[in-house]
Amino acid sequence: MHAKYAEKGLSILGFPSNQFGRQEPGTNTQIKEFAKSYNAHFDMFSKIDVNGQTAHPLWKWMKQQPNGRGFLGK
Repeated sequence: MHAKYAEKGLSILGFPSNQFGRQEPGTNTQIKEFAKSYNAHFDMFSKIDVNGQTAHPLWKWMKQQPNGRGFLGK
């Protein structure tokens, strides 16, 4: 998707998390290298939590949005 639409202005931001079925158990460096092995050229940030007390503020905000303001809304 990034390769197809980046020139049209789409930006994909990767925020790995190990809280979705434990699919990101590695370090930030290992995760970035894994993504590169699949020719991923989008921005990849550090691993974050999306659930619980240590959830990233962006995820906390998205989860608080009412229906119609995103697929994660209440």
